[in-house]
Amino acid sequence: MLSEQVESTSLESNVTVIANRRTRKTETMNYVSLDFRTIEWVDGKVRILDQTRLPEKTEYRDLTRAEEMAEAIRCLAVRGAPLIGVAGAYGVALSAHSRKASSPERLKVDITKDIRMLGATRPTAVNLFWALDRMSDVLESADSVGEMRETLLSEAISIHLEDREKCEMIGRNGATLINDGFTILTHCNAGALATGGIGTALAAIYVASAQNKRVKVFASETRPLLQGARLTAWELSRNNIDVTLLVDGARGHLLTKGKVDCIIVGADRIAANGDTANKIGTYPLSVLAQKHNIPFYVAAPLSTFDLTAPAGEAIPIEERESKEVLFFGGTRIGPDNAKVFNPAFDITPHGNISCIITEKHILHPLLEESIEDCFRTP
Repeated sequence: MLSEQVESTSLESNVTVIANRRTRKTETMNYVSLDFRTIEWVDGKVRILDQTRLPEKTEYRDLTRAEEMAEAIRCLAVRGAPLIGVAGAYGVALSAHSRKASSPERLKVDITKDIRMLGATRPTAVNLFWALDRMSDVLESADSVGEMRETLLSEAISIHLEDREKCEMIGRNGATLINDGFTILTHCNAGALATGGIGTALAAIYVASAQNKRVKVFASETRPLLQGARLTAWELSRNNIDVTLLVDGARGHLLTKGKVDCIIVGADRIAANGDTANKIGTYPLSVLAQKHNIPFYVAAPLSTFDLTAPAGEAIPIEERESKEVLFFGGTRIGPDNAKVFNPAFDITPHGNISCIITEKHILHPLLEESIEDCFRTP
């Protein structure tokens, strides 16, 4: 028992040093005053903000096992492609800490099983698989139980802090596309609640606001789970951004009024040709943008690109439970015998996208060669 306590103390100390060293790089880039944290490692547990409880309650849960993290991802207590990647990495760290294996070989087998379990939670968000691949590489290089626990936790924290830095850079790049006085339309939630930092699509808005640009935001409600209403409007209003909520069906009417200067959304997976999977309802919004000659921007880190998918049709689309559509706030709104089609995402073809904002470059014009160059150049 004493040796386990010493190992744990040493591990927490080493991880704290890593976190402090990385945090110093970003502490001056404070564009948004968050009074909440979506996810963090605390005393051998992962503390998450349960997003299924928002906006009614700001409720945190402490997770101690990989199975609990898998369920949190599956039920959308943790959501948003970049944040799912961070959560998956922390899930692997939980596996290393909670498993009581008698040998390094046995622990490696157990952690590998948990990695597969975590990877089966959400099929579309490629950031999850990107993070799990990184954790698998670290696992293979570790030789002892102590090394596995320390290096996996260190890698998870690095993935988290890297995402924070990527969000800052996406925000800076995206803010160059926003002029003073702009009104922006967004869909679903691609903010601080969806990432390890200040967001992707919303990061550009936060940075523009910090640069004293006057911005207004329209947030569509995002049926059936209302991520725009429950999450985007919630976090924007808490950070003093002028936000107006509208139902999804009102977006076309809004655009006919000429009140929107640009549209910015996030992404869950981007194919090699620039086709983009994002929350259901994004594709028709891109069609409306073309019809009304409004710039349509996608904001995402490079970890969201899947270069093994040549085009959008190769991206798996998650279909979720019928009860998400048949019930609203616990009340049934559809008949018992109604069939339900409930895809969580749709594909926006690259021809509908004005540019993709990454932490590295703004990819414009959107050509397959520009995406390849983005991964080749430093």
